[in-house]
Amino acid sequence: MIKNYFIGCPIWSNKDWVGNFFTTKAKPKDFLKEYSNVLNTVEGNSTFYGLPKIETFLKWKEESQSNFKFSFKFPQSISHNRRLVGTEQETTRFLRTVEVLEDKLGILFLQLPPFFDKSNFTTLESFLRRLPKSFTFAIEVRHKDFFDESENEIRFNELLEELGINRVMFDTQTLHSIRSNEISVLEAQRKKPKVVERIVSTAENPFLRFVGYNEVEPNLPRLNYLANFVAKWIDEGKKPFIFMHSPTDLFAPQICKEFHKILQSKVKINSVGEFPNWNRSNEPEQLNLF
Repeated sequence: MIKNYFIGCPIWSNKDWVGNFFTTKAKPKDFLKEYSNVLNTVEGNSTFYGLPKIETFLKWKEESQSNFKFSFKFPQSISHNRRLVGTEQETTRFLRTVEVLEDKLGILFLQLPPFFDKSNFTTLESFLRRLPKSFTFAIEVRHKDFFDESENEIRFNELLEELGINRVMFDTQTLHSIRSNEISVLEAQRKKPKVVERIVSTAENPFLRFVGYNEVEPNLPRLNYLANFVAKWIDEGKKPFIFMHSPTDLFAPQICKEFHKILQSKVKINSVGEFPNWNRSNEPEQLNLF
């Protein structure tokens, strides 16, 4: 069982996992249960495009394991369409809906658009200060103003530290180093920004999103590098949330597994436990390398 941190993928419902990560007879109704038997968190992107009904959240709560955490994204109507302005009612509705998950609610993730810059800082500060303390939040910025290693970035980080909000680390270094003609890779490189590296913890739940190769092995050097920071946070008593992406996400669960193995060798104080088994006889062929 995984302990002292949370690790998962950007989705739990992937039909291409049937017969490898999922059992051979798994149906869509089984996906969340089987996913949460192994991984203990997931990025909830469905809320970005529209807010499901409360009954849907209650169903997900029932289907997932007791130690599982859902990390849902703020609706784009709040973050992108209105840029946090005049969103009080929508934000309240979002929070009241997801809170039915109770102890299965992880971090609520506010992803700001690339055009959200330093001129919007006052709006951002006002929005963040109004958020209730009963939830845990993370925020991802993409505009270069917040990576200037100067006044704008310092002010942003200090605000997050004051409010106990986690700065999202979006690690796309590996993705943008890939030289490939694969459609999935080219599409991911087009959609995912080439973000300046920032490995920083501003609160108690460091939030790291990694995007790499489709295959497991080429990601290992970068995973080894990132694991140094994650191990340090865990040994400090923090509870990081780590999410592994790849262009197709076919091997994302296996990337999680390899990261956990690396992390086990690096923590010094707090154990991260054992990675749960799944039906290894059905794992994809390329994992025989390990």
